[in-house]
Amino acid sequence: MTMVGKLLSRTLNLFRERRRSFSSSSGLRNSSLTFPPLHQLPMSCEQWTRFLTQYALLACLIFPCTLLIDASLRVPDQVCCVVDSAELCRHTHPNREFLQEANKASFRINEYLHYLNTNHDLYNAVKKAEQECHMLSEEAQRGVRNLRADFERGGIHLSSEKLHRVNSLNIEISQLSRQYNENIVMDPGNVDIYPSSRIPKSLHYLVKPIYRSGSSIVTGSNTVLKEKGYQITTDPQTVAAILQHSSDDEVRKMVYTQGNSVPHANVEVLRRLISARHELAQMMGCKSYAEFAVKPNMATTPDVVRSFLLEMSKMVQAKSKEEFELLTKFKRETFGRSDGNLRAWDEAYYMTMMKSSTYKLDNSVVASYFSLSNCIEGLKVLVQSLFGATFHNIPLEPGESWDPQVLKLSLHHPEEGDLGYLYLDLYSRKGKYPGCAHFAIKGGRKISQTEYQLPVVALVCNFPCSRSPSAVRLNHWEVETLFHEFGHALHSLLSRTDYQHFSGTRVVLDFAEIPSNLFEYYAWDYRVLKRFARHYSTGEEIPRKLVESMKGAKDMFATTDLQRQIFYALVDQTLFGEQPLPYGDTSSVVAELKRQHTCWEHVEGTHWEARFSHLLNYGAGYYSYLYAKCFAATIWKKLCQEDPLSLTTGFALRTKFLQHGGARDPASLLNDLVGDGIYRHCNGGIIPDISSLCDEMKLVEEYQQQVHLL
Repeated sequence: MTMVGKLLSRTLNLFRERRRSFSSSSGLRNSSLTFPPLHQLPMSCEQWTRFLTQYALLACLIFPCTLLIDASLRVPDQVCCVVDSAELCRHTHPNREFLQEANKASFRINEYLHYLNTNHDLYNAVKKAEQECHMLSEEAQRGVRNLRADFERGGIHLSSEKLHRVNSLNIEISQLSRQYNENIVMDPGNVDIYPSSRIPKSLHYLVKPIYRSGSSIVTGSNTVLKEKGYQITTDPQTVAAILQHSSDDEVRKMVYTQGNSVPHANVEVLRRLISARHELAQMMGCKSYAEFAVKPNMATTPDVVRSFLLEMSKMVQAKSKEEFELLTKFKRETFGRSDGNLRAWDEAYYMTMMKSSTYKLDNSVVASYFSLSNCIEGLKVLVQSLFGATFHNIPLEPGESWDPQVLKLSLHHPEEGDLGYLYLDLYSRKGKYPGCAHFAIKGGRKISQTEYQLPVVALVCNFPCSRSPSAVRLNHWEVETLFHEFGHALHSLLSRTDYQHFSGTRVVLDFAEIPSNLFEYYAWDYRVLKRFARHYSTGEEIPRKLVESMKGAKDMFATTDLQRQIFYALVDQTLFGEQPLPYGDTSSVVAELKRQHTCWEHVEGTHWEARFSHLLNYGAGYYSYLYAKCFAATIWKKLCQEDPLSLTTGFALRTKFLQHGGARDPASLLNDLVGDGIYRHCNGGIIPDISSLCDEMKLVEEYQQQVHLL
C-alpha cells in the first residue's frame, strides 16, 4: 500500500470513530431533542466539521468524487443540527439563559460557516468533483452542483478585494434586517381614543384604560372625575381586530393610519437594505437583487416572475372591481347615503359585516366544533387515511422539553416503523415566537445501507393557553393555519433523501409552499371535517350546511384577497428590481402599484412597507406564495378532490412528491405527480398553470380571454 493509501486508510478509520463519538455525545442521532449546554454544540460541531473538511480534501487525492461529496454533504448535517436547535430555542425557550446561549451558539456557528464558505481548497475540490460526478445518483449530482453554487453565491470566486466587500455587505444586510425587526417590536405605535364609550366591550381585551384631566367633570360633591379613554397599541394583530370589528369610522381611520405609518425609522432602514442588496447583486454579476434571488428558483428570472404576476393581475381585475362595487353599495345602504365611498380602513369591517349578513355566520358557533383536541385528532386522521401511519405520544426525557405543555409524537408506519418525530408547542406564552411556524430540527438522511437518520420537526403555534386541549376552541382561520403548517411538517417527516441537504422543506423557494397550500384544502373539505370536527359539548358532527356557509363566506371576496397578494408580490419585485426605483422612494412605489393593480386608494403619509417583514425573509421571493397557490390548486383538482382521504391519493403524494424533498428537479416532480399541463415554460423559467385556480375562483371567462390573447 502506498504512503497516501495508508494515510487515507488511517483517516477513514479515524473518521468512523469520530462520527460515532460525536453522534453519541451530542445526541444528534437519537430521536430526542435535548437542550444540552448550548455553548458546547458550536465547539463540537466546529471540531467535527473541520475534521470532515480535512478528510474530504485528503479523500480527494484518491477518490475525488464519491468520498468528497459524502464528506462535504455531511458538513451541513452537523451544522444544521446546531443552527436549527439554536433557532428553535431562541424562539420558544422561556429561560433567558438558554436564549442567550442559543444566540451565542448561532453567532459562533455562523462565524464558522463563513470560514467554510471562504475555504478555497474545499471550493476547488468541489469544482473538481463536479466535473467527475456523472456516474453518481441524480441526488448526489444535484448535491455537488448546489455545493459549488452555494460557494459562489457567497462570492468565493471573486477577487479578495471584492470578496471582502461582499462579506461586509452580508454583515450589513444582516444588521439592517435585525434592526428592522427590532423597530417593529419597539415601536408598534398607539392611538388614544376618547371617550371610552367609543370602544365596544367586545374589544376591551385589546386596549388599556387611560385618563385625561383636560376634560374633568365637577360633580355636586366637588369630586373631580377625569375622563376615561382607551389606548390602542397598533401592532398588526390589534390593528386587524379593530379594523374588522370596530363600528366607529373615525377610530378605524386613526388605527389604520397609525398602524401603517410605524415604525417610521424603518423607511430609512428599508432604503439602506435595498441599496445594500442591490450592490451585493451587482458584485455577483446580476442587474438586480431580484435577479440574484430568483436565479436558483423554478422561475429563474425576474422577467418570468413579472410576466406571471401581470397575467394574474389582469385575470382578477374585472371581478375585483365587481367585489369593490358590491362592498361600496353595501356600505351606502348600511348608512343610507348615496355618496359613501369606500376607504382603506373600511375594507375589513364591511367585508365582515357583509359575510355575516349573507351567511348568518357566528364565529363562536363555528369555533364550538374545533376544539384543539379535535383538531389534533384531525391531523391524526390525515396521516392514517392518506399514509396508513399513526401518531403515538412519546414520554419526554428529562431536559428534552422547553415547556411542560409541549407534546412529542412519533409518526409510525406498521411496516416501516417510525418515520420521524414531531413536537407540538401549541399554546401562547410570554416571550414566545408570536405566530405559527414549522421548525425543522433535524433533517432526514441516509447513514448507511440499513440505517436512516429520522427527521425531527416542531410545529409551533400560539393558541390560547389552557390545561386541557378540549377547552381551547379555534377560529376556522386558525384551523386552516394549523393545517398549513402541518403540510410543511409532513414534507419533512415523510422525506427520504440520501442527504439532509435536500430533506423536506430544504427546496427552492418557489416550491417550498406547495405542500402547505395543498393541505389548507383539507381544512375546508366537508368529507375531512366531518371525521374530526365535533361539537365540544354534544359531540355532534359539524353540519354540512355550516361548512357550506363557511366556504361561501370565504369565497365572497376571494378575488380581492388574491389581488392583494399579487400587489404585495409586485411591490416586493419592484423594490428589489433594477435601481433606481421607478417611482422614487419606497412609499411612492407602493402608492403607484396600488393604484395600478388594486381598486383601493393609497392613504397619504402611510408607509405600509415599514413593517412588511416578508421583504426581509422573502426578498424578491414573495411571489412564491402565488406560485404555490396555483400548483396546489392543480394538484388538489387532478389528484385529491375526487377522494381526498384515500390511500391511493396518499401513496401518490408521498412517493411522487413529499418523499423526494429537494433531491429531484421540482418541475419533474410536479409533472410526475399530475401529468403534463401543471406548468409551462417561459423565457427559460417555469410558470404554473392557473386554470385550476381560475376554475376554483370562478374566473374561467377571464382565463379564456387571457389564453386567447396569449
